Amino acid sequence: MYTIKINFEEKGLSPVTLEKQEAGQTLLEIALKNDIELHHNCGGVCACTTCHLYIDRGMEYVDEISDREEDFIDRAVNPRLTSRLGCQSLLLDGKGVIEILLPDQTQFLGE
Repeated sequence: MYTIKINFEEKGLSPVTLEKQEAGQTLLEIALKNDIELHHNCGGVCACTTCHLYIDRGMEYVDEISDREEDFIDRAVNPRLTSRLGCQSLLLDGKGVIEILLPDQTQFLGE
């Protein structure tokens, strides 16, 4: 089981901590199940960059990045070394703490 701490770039949103999150889910799925807005224009099939996020802690608990995902991250707004796509960030078997930062989701309102 994982503890996932979510921080937001968007002004006015307070950090959220989600306890007891099971392996085998993506960070996108976890966000949506917990009513946390994380855009996913392609439906979560690694065909866009709207579910882009930053994994600031716990990258070792997430599936390795694929070449396809890396290609899309290169097109994301403000990519960093800790960038991942939420739809491709599958939690591995295990337990630990994962800390993520969600980019400002208002940037996608016009899309």
